[in-house]
Amino acid sequence: MQLVDDLLACDARPTTLIVMLPGVYDKPQDFLDQGFVKAVRDRSIDADVQLADAHLGYYNNQQIVNRLHDEVVMPAKAKGYQKIWLVGISLGGYGSMLYSMSKPGLVDGLFTMAPYMGSREVPTEVQSQGGLQTWSSSVQGNLDVDLWRWLKGYTQQQNDLPLAYIGFGTSDRFVKPNTLLADALPKARSFAIPGGHDWETWLTLWARFLDAAPLPRFDKRSSACGAR
Repeated sequence: MQLVDDLLACDARPTTLIVMLPGVYDKPQDFLDQGFVKAVRDRSIDADVQLADAHLGYYNNQQIVNRLHDEVVMPAKAKGYQKIWLVGISLGGYGSMLYSMSKPGLVDGLFTMAPYMGSREVPTEVQSQGGLQTWSSSVQGNLDVDLWRWLKGYTQQQNDLPLAYIGFGTSDRFVKPNTLLADALPKARSFAIPGGHDWETWLTLWARFLDAAPLPRFDKRSSACGAR
């Protein structure tokens, strides 16, 4: 998996890593071109950033979880990062959630922007039963059902789940399933703004998240740490 790193030049390595997963036809470079990494640096967030080329082929071959585990998360742990946040747009949001579900305890936080959340049948069923809190399913061996069953844990305040945030545009094509997840989270951890499935909307959501999330900060005036 191609990885693009944006590292801080600090006296000591940051203990937090933000891993960003792109949408279905996007590339790591898009996060740079669209100002996502700059937004992190403008806020003096004390974290390294890694942009992963987690492309569609990994999903089609059901390799995304293992690839992220072997090539991103475990190497980051070996380097000494203590906290890992997964950030995903659209299909990347799906990958972020699948990984967090499949490898419990390794990711500390999630921010998904307009995430694809699997086949339509499952969220339609969730909505028909009144939302995640009241939804149940006896289906086994279905990845999307398993994902929604895992997400249901956020309505039960399970302590072993990563801290989750979601953001989406109110005209986004995934607004219905996204709203179901947003309703299961504390209001402070969901952002719904006017907009569609586009970079302009995502960048605004990203800024909202960065301003609200419990990410470590360093003093801009400090000479000990700055953007490399």
